[in-house]
Amino acid sequence: MEENYYNWYSPSLRKEMPLNFYGHFGFAMLMIPTAAADYLEYKRFGLIDALAPFIDAGKIKVFSINSINMESWMNKEMEGAHKAIRQNEFNSYVFNEVVPFIKNETSNKTPIITCGASFGALHAMNLYLKKPDLFSGVISMSGVYDLTEYTDGYYDEQVYFNSPIHYIPNQNNHNTLEQIRKGKIIIASGSGEHEDPNANRRFSEVLNSKSIPHELEIWGNDIKHDWPTWRKMLPYFIETKF
Repeated sequence: MEENYYNWYSPSLRKEMPLNFYGHFGFAMLMIPTAAADYLEYKRFGLIDALAPFIDAGKIKVFSINSINMESWMNKEMEGAHKAIRQNEFNSYVFNEVVPFIKNETSNKTPIITCGASFGALHAMNLYLKKPDLFSGVISMSGVYDLTEYTDGYYDEQVYFNSPIHYIPNQNNHNTLEQIRKGKIIIASGSGEHEDPNANRRFSEVLNSKSIPHELEIWGNDIKHDWPTWRKMLPYFIETKF
């Protein structure tokens, strides 16, 4: 499997931001880490290896970036308003720096699918819904779509605008909704330990209320909030949905 490392000083985040990318051809998958993890997490826990047959076959080219959650919502010492600012800077980094990098490594016409598990699922969904003109879909596994689950009670306008279950019900821009509706949206959850299938069902209802097509998959009670689940889910979705 072809593997490459790259990094640059991010103007949006004012720090060096590394990433790894895997493969030589195929649609681009932008992977957002879980919680406080890094750009090597998906490799470290075997998910890249689980995707190797699709990477080697040229079906997908995977780009795995760093999170800044420890400088934002996972930082217990930081004021809520500053966390929200850092969240928006992360969004800017993805939209204005990572997406052009991916296009340069693929082509301007290559579809980009955002993807993440756990907290990464919320980020992946949020990125797609905010910029459906940049992305062609999203695969979110074992997520919740209410950012207040992570904000320790803090709530402001910027939390609202990064919390899909809050802002999508009020999204009434026709062009934006039409762009969202064109993408492929997959929402998946297990029903086992530490999973929250009802959060996924609630968000599915919100999407339905806006006539946004999507696929909701709720797996069984044996499917836990852990790496074996995501190593099983993601290859299945790549094989059967794309």
